[in-house]
Amino acid sequence: MIILEIIWNFWNIGIMANFIHPLADCKSDNIGENTNIWQFCVIFKNAQIGNNCNICAHVLVEDDVIIGNNVTVKSGVQLWNGVRIGDNVFIGPNVTFTNEHFSRSKQYPDRFEQTLVKEFASLGANCTVIAGNVIGEYSLVGSGCVVTKDIPPHTVWYGNPIRQHGYITKSGILLDLNYLDKNGIKHNLDE
Repeated sequence: MIILEIIWNFWNIGIMANFIHPLADCKSDNIGENTNIWQFCVIFKNAQIGNNCNICAHVLVEDDVIIGNNVTVKSGVQLWNGVRIGDNVFIGPNVTFTNEHFSRSKQYPDRFEQTLVKEFASLGANCTVIAGNVIGEYSLVGSGCVVTKDIPPHTVWYGNPIRQHGYITKSGILLDLNYLDKNGIKHNLDE
């Protein structure tokens, strides 16, 4: 019977207000319209997830997490207390967030540090974001990086250790450190 229910839900996904897979453990009522939460996700009671989001399989979202609209969170991501995700953000598979600098078993801070991922930012697969940092609007962080400092808006970072390699426009044109595209044409970041 559960197989028929899953197939029916997949078939009707376009007309549903949101889709929560029957194998997800979603305790929150703060889920926006047209948001999909896939199998084996764990969503805590006070978590807030916006409209038109895609929360892929095996994602954990704790209580003090806010996710904006049009966000994609790929599989294997854990969003710990204090993480704030802006609108139109992409979080690649297995991205890791921390929420404190000095973790000890069974010792909890009064308040976890906040990590902000601002609008239209993208985090590549397997990058680690250390607690308390801000990922700026439209920025792009490459796969496997360890983010130990704030990432300014419209910048492109990758490598280990992480370093800035260029800029990115609002429309997604990659630029070098002189604001030139691959054809040598200079661009404005608001393009």
